[in-house]
Amino acid sequence: MQEIKDLEKRIEKLEEGEDKSMSIIVTKGDLDEAYPALILGSTAASFGWSVNVFFTFYGLDIVHQEKHRKLKMSPLGNPSMQVPNIMAVLPGMERMITWFMKRKMKDHGVATVEELIELSLETGVNMQACQMTMELFEYADEDLVKGVESGVGAATALNQMADTDMQLLI
Repeated sequence: MQEIKDLEKRIEKLEEGEDKSMSIIVTKGDLDEAYPALILGSTAASFGWSVNVFFTFYGLDIVHQEKHRKLKMSPLGNPSMQVPNIMAVLPGMERMITWFMKRKMKDHGVATVEELIELSLETGVNMQACQMTMELFEYADEDLVKGVESGVGAATALNQMADTDMQLLI
């Protein structure tokens, strides 16, 4: 009977917009993968939500001290970009697409990845680096952006995700 009352209270809080939480798993380190995770995470946190963002595999590059400044965008296999795949394999195409997209974002006043990381940390997003990936890629704690929680294992991340209202895979 107490469990039902607890669930009813939690539902009330959710309906009132209180006590919401979100987990985001980021597995890719492309420029166009960084934006959704950082924008959704920082926006949810600014609404008062509890947010965990778990960076694993190449997604870890987004919070790497040096690599987050050099994220690229590939037109290969991206049909929305309207660049034929045969063109995407030409030398320099990835660099050109990345330059074009960064320029377009700057012209439209879109925050940089670096600014979004800073905003995410300021708004209380708990940014987590996967321990296994850190070991695999031989990253040290010092390689990560200051404020990123290092050494988070899969079991810890899964337990946190299980308790959140919303889970996203990016």
